Formats: sequence, C-alpha cells, structure tokens
Amino acid sequence: ESTEYWQEMEKNRIGNLLAGARLKAGLTQAQLAKKLSIRQNMVSDYEHGRRNFSDAMAKRLSKTLKVKEEHLKYY
Repeated sequence: ESTEYWQEMEKNRIGNLLAGARLKAGLTQAQLAKKLSIRQNMVSDYEHGRRNFSDAMAKRLSKTLKVKEEHLKYY
C-alpha cells in the first residue's frame, strides 16, 4: 500500500503487535510495566517504535502476554 497511514503502520509493525497483545490481555501500559518491573514510559517507547527491545525482553513480553516470541522479534 502507498498511503502514509499504511507506511507508518508497517514501519512500526512490532510496536503495533505489542500494543495489540497488551490490549488483548486487558492490561494498561502501567500494568504491563509493573509485571515486567520496568517503567511505563519504556512500554510506551516500545509500542511507538522509539525503542527496540532485546531478545531477553521479547521473551519476557511473550511470556507475560501469552504470545509467541517470534511475533515480537525484529527481523
């Protein structure tokens, strides 16, 4: 797709998947952050593509949100 919206969504695919998984789990950013022992602004940064998370964090996120770890990896 060539729309600006589509390009923005594709650019931050992992962050969008993370936000969707969090919402599906019924968690706020603050609640997820507390479960992971990180700051809420880090969750926000992950979801908005301002920060990439490590493989170790991908594993923690997948376990907490009950999603496959592969869905949260950057390729």
